[in-house]
Amino acid sequence: MIHEVDVALRSLIEREATAGTEVEVVFDAPTKDWAGRRNVPTIDVYLYDIREDLRRRERGLINEYDDRDRVRTRHLPPRHFKLSYLVTAWTQRPEDEHRLLSALLSCFLRHDAIPGEFLTGPLAEVGLPVPVTVALPPPEDRSFADVWSALGGELKPSLDIVVSAPTETGQQYHAGPPVVQPPTISLGGTESRGDGALWPPREDRQHLAGPGSDASDDSGGPDGSDGSGGSGRSTGSGRRTGSDAAGAGRASTSGLSWQELAGSGRRSAESGPAPAGTETKAKPRRRRAGGIDQK
Repeated sequence: MIHEVDVALRSLIEREATAGTEVEVVFDAPTKDWAGRRNVPTIDVYLYDIREDLRRRERGLINEYDDRDRVRTRHLPPRHFKLSYLVTAWTQRPEDEHRLLSALLSCFLRHDAIPGEFLTGPLAEVGLPVPVTVALPPPEDRSFADVWSALGGELKPSLDIVVSAPTETGQQYHAGPPVVQPPTISLGGTESRGDGALWPPREDRQHLAGPGSDASDDSGGPDGSDGSGGSGRSTGSGRRTGSDAAGAGRASTSGLSWQELAGSGRRSAESGPAPAGTETKAKPRRRRAGGIDQK
């Protein structure tokens, strides 16, 4: 990412600040030894500080989709890092240095971000703008005098260019395979009958059929049969009767409440299996005016 920013800054300076001149653009540290070896007009773009821009940090995950609009992977948002450059001009005359600094200042003031045609590599693949600020006051914990003192050189007029470069973290999380089967719901009772079996019996269904629906569970076809040629049918109360009920010894439980299921289980345990071809009807109840059930 740093190399791509260097290339973009060099291209921008050479096109809009030093076009048609023989000024050289370098990224060396402006030390005394380097200044003594310089013999041509030079613009030095020295990278002296790298810090994360915490104001631009984002939370959460970003989804990546395949050609069928299904989530393929998730990755963290890019982080932005502030690259601070100390830009100086080096010539034989101070007036020429000031002209170069003026051209550089005008160049960076025309752009709030690095133009897209200068972005290459990972910096271009992110697809986000690369903001640029020029000549802002330095942070409280750093001054340009300290930078020059660390370099061992003399203080010169300079521009502080800060580039906020987005960078991918590389942390990706692969999504699980898509769900291709409908959900299966398993229902069953906890009340034991005399033979040790649970009542109501356990049923596995792939969906819940609403009142009056013709949908069937896994054990039967759409017409209410058991899939083996039985002639079972559904009654108005949701209970199935016929030859399949005779073979099973009990009625289907679709459409009954848990109270009715528990009641029918006690009656079935007391009276035994119902005769083949007969319908099982709930015993009517009489209610007094006070709201007390009377059997």
